[in-house]
Amino acid sequence: MRMIGFVGASGSGKTTLVTELLPRLRQRGLTASTIKHAHHGFDLDKPGKDSFRHREAGAQEVMLVSRGRWALLHEAPNGADDSADDMALPALARRMAPVDILLVEGFRLARIPKIEVFRPSLGKPPFYPDDPDIVAVASDICLEMEHCLPLNDPDRIIDFMLTQCMAPQ
Repeated sequence: MRMIGFVGASGSGKTTLVTELLPRLRQRGLTASTIKHAHHGFDLDKPGKDSFRHREAGAQEVMLVSRGRWALLHEAPNGADDSADDMALPALARRMAPVDILLVEGFRLARIPKIEVFRPSLGKPPFYPDDPDIVAVASDICLEMEHCLPLNDPDRIIDFMLTQCMAPQ
């Protein structure tokens, strides 16, 4: 499955960019899925609900199923830190249904081609100088680098993704 990551400081616009890319990929006849890294724990179910009670009682996995949607919650043994999450990315991707492109948000340390979403106005340092896996930067300001893409042009970003860095993993 072909993967490309999107990394950047909190608030840089990673999620906004990914949500702009998805419908355009579909318009081009491509299927896409996403994996999103969450830095903090999360719950898809609520305390008191049956699925929550199953998980709290010790189920390793709980699948929630309703008409037209299902979700699988998997408890990582002893919790997981960010580095363990990054190492698990290929295994996580294998659990997903095959698609043309898997967009990975976060997973900054993963060894996959990545596009950094960088906004100098945030005052946070970029990742690209120290990360050889960052193949381009999407920014609201043109940077002096080979592959600086305009953040407000998702079609150009898709063109770059498809021609430059979408080799099968």
